[in-house]
Amino acid sequence: MSLTNAILTGFTGIKSNQVAVNTIGNNVANLNTTGFKSSRTLFETLFVQTLEGGTAPDENQGGTNPSQIGYGSGVATLQKNFTQGTTEQTGVVTDMAIDGAGFFVLQNPAQTQVYTRAGGFNLNTENLLTAPDGSYVQGFAASDDGTIDTGNLGDIEIPLGVTSDAGATTNAVMVGNLNAGSDVATSGSVSVSAPLTLADGSPAVASTSLATLVDAGGTSQFADADVIELSHVRKGDIDLPGASFVVGTDGSTLGELASFLETALGIDASDTAVGSPGVTIGDGVSAPVGALVIRSNAGDINALNLGATSVRNSTNGAAPFAFSTTPATGEGLTTTFLTFDSLGTPVEVRLRLVRESETDAGSVWRFTAESAGDTNPGAFIGNGTISFDQDGRFVSADGSDLSIARSATGAVTPLAFSVDFSGLTSLTASDGESELQMASQDGFPAGTLTAFEVDQKGVISGTFDNGQKQVFGQVALATFSNNQGLIAQSQNTFAVGANSGAAVIGAPLVGSAGRVNARQLELGNVDLSRELIGLITASTGFSAASRTVRTADDMLQELMLLVR
Repeated sequence: MSLTNAILTGFTGIKSNQVAVNTIGNNVANLNTTGFKSSRTLFETLFVQTLEGGTAPDENQGGTNPSQIGYGSGVATLQKNFTQGTTEQTGVVTDMAIDGAGFFVLQNPAQTQVYTRAGGFNLNTENLLTAPDGSYVQGFAASDDGTIDTGNLGDIEIPLGVTSDAGATTNAVMVGNLNAGSDVATSGSVSVSAPLTLADGSPAVASTSLATLVDAGGTSQFADADVIELSHVRKGDIDLPGASFVVGTDGSTLGELASFLETALGIDASDTAVGSPGVTIGDGVSAPVGALVIRSNAGDINALNLGATSVRNSTNGAAPFAFSTTPATGEGLTTTFLTFDSLGTPVEVRLRLVRESETDAGSVWRFTAESAGDTNPGAFIGNGTISFDQDGRFVSADGSDLSIARSATGAVTPLAFSVDFSGLTSLTASDGESELQMASQDGFPAGTLTAFEVDQKGVISGTFDNGQKQVFGQVALATFSNNQGLIAQSQNTFAVGANSGAAVIGAPLVGSAGRVNARQLELGNVDLSRELIGLITASTGFSAASRTVRTADDMLQELMLLVR
């Protein structure tokens, strides 16, 4: 081996260790780079000169080993370390870290697909999910019903600020306990006015014209265009809304006024299980002839309390109806809940329940439903019964399909929905009180998308300020048969290489793909202590190789002195 070769051999050591220092320097520089994967330099021997090939042993000698001289080192490869980096909680909703195998898929500004482990994403002005360099994060879109189409890869849009459609209520679920110790409702309230008469003293009947009714002094009580107002009426413990009747427009007879009052008071005249609820004219048997008789539905909760001025002629100020009232019997309860029409307008519904009967087979409760949002006259919208067995368990319910007229509101009419009573019981309450409330209903008003979350499968779900949720898409992950074959690029990304295999793009947690951890970032996997040790060994190797060159040079200088 010549001294010149020694110089060249030492030079290869300098170059090899220089590459190692550069690699370590890049690792250290990217110590805090999100998702960075460190590299290491692997050396290999360069050319080897065989001076003697060696001999095999025989009966005369034991054989000789080959004599070889190496001519330096070279870089065999720069190998990426794709082990998992530690994760950091950031609290930023657009930050994502991959736990396991896989890469986020990006469409860069050059319209080329690249891959990254760095999940520090953000939303641009068009609400598209992007990487810091403006590359679009790729994923799968969802249909309106939340079904994700994993067959079409594209940009991910999260439309913060978008307004959702309203949804009409179709089902309301009730829960609670109807006290089995409640008294059975055996009667409703009965309010009877003083008898009404005509000018000749004959008693009024249903067909009597209102304009012919007179007071005790013979003065007419009503005339065409007079406004009869219904106000200050309590039903159970709830104030009823007022209503008005225009004589000659809404009706002209006492019977027509009675029908108006029956509707306005929300009396369910079809419920004949107990008494004969409704508004009638006394026939001299159950009430004085010519008296206005108002019978409520059974139970305290349905009882009507009318004062002296509850029905009055607002035109002339007269209050011709002075009622005497017999109270109702039987306990009950009432509750209200909100439904929504097709425009998202809240519509209140009130349920009134009384214990109707009890037998050896169980008990039955009767309910009536009212809604001030009903555009038909009156608030009554339906009734039904709820049956319980001997153990207080729900058996069945009828009349639970209700509808509310929404004419001239712009919404779909009627608003039809079902009330689910299957969550009720009828047991004896320790405090003697019944409880009833709505657990849920499926209607909702229009809402604005205000927030979103990403789950471990990469599914992006938005939350609207009306409480509704909607799936908008899913983040895609790409896996490769050989990560070492990927080509590292700028912006912390990788491209497919000749030896990486094709990208297999799919959903997280499918196949070999890992899961997505939202509000976290994967840190770089640089081991600083190992890099510093490597820096020492590389610089030592560099120095030693330099000394080899210097020593060979000194020996050449000595040879040159021999010829002087």
